[in-house]
Amino acid sequence: MRKVLNLASLLILATAAGLAQAAESTRRFDREAGHYVDVAVADPYLELHTGPGRGYPVFRVVPRGEHVEILFRRTDWFKVRDEYDREGWAFRDSMQETLLASGEKLPLEDLSHRDFDLYPWESGVQSGNFGGGNVNSLYVAYSLNANLAAQFEVAQTLGHAANGEIALLGLTHAPRPDWRVAPFLELGTGAVRIQPKATIITPPQRTEQIAYYGAGVKWYVSHRFLFRGDYRSYVLFTRRDSNEDRNEWKVGFAFFF
Repeated sequence: MRKVLNLASLLILATAAGLAQAAESTRRFDREAGHYVDVAVADPYLELHTGPGRGYPVFRVVPRGEHVEILFRRTDWFKVRDEYDREGWAFRDSMQETLLASGEKLPLEDLSHRDFDLYPWESGVQSGNFGGGNVNSLYVAYSLNANLAAQFEVAQTLGHAANGEIALLGLTHAPRPDWRVAPFLELGTGAVRIQPKATIITPPQRTEQIAYYGAGVKWYVSHRFLFRGDYRSYVLFTRRDSNEDRNEWKVGFAFFF
């Protein structure tokens, strides 16, 4: 129990630091991508393709000093309109060198990272090992900010001596959500219903309170899809003389909406 309380204190401190960091970060382009952004070409030229890919031919070269309007973005390609109303696709590396009206370079966000404002919800499935048996889980999380999320999870465990059904409510904290492979800490509590597998005399089912702390990592494959892995330590608060400990690891995937 002391370990759980210590981790809770750590999460509170890390959340405060994360909020301060999040307050300093701003998004100047992607949030306004729906409102046409006018930029000037700073490189010797900007190549416009007929489609969003290098396999599409270049049909127009915009010289330095001319302006283009950014219509929208698709992964690393931008659909733009030049001063003669011709529309084409420019690659991200070229768009990084264009200039805003203020003279600053166009700030671009890596779309491999999550857009917490547009997609605050996260849902995923995971499988792994719980105390020597199998576990399958489904979770839904809501981002309170870029660093902190509240998570609800249900899981089923399949063991040699007993099966179990678990419902959990917890918090996850990511100190660096801007990393493509982002570590996180987690803490939560809930209830577990244990169904023993006796062959002669079946013990009664029991429901116990459960708490966990752990850590994991998220690998952002795209701005709406990720792979996730968790390692947790559980404490079952039983009605017996001593509590029970369980360890768990699991991996899976999730998407944002």
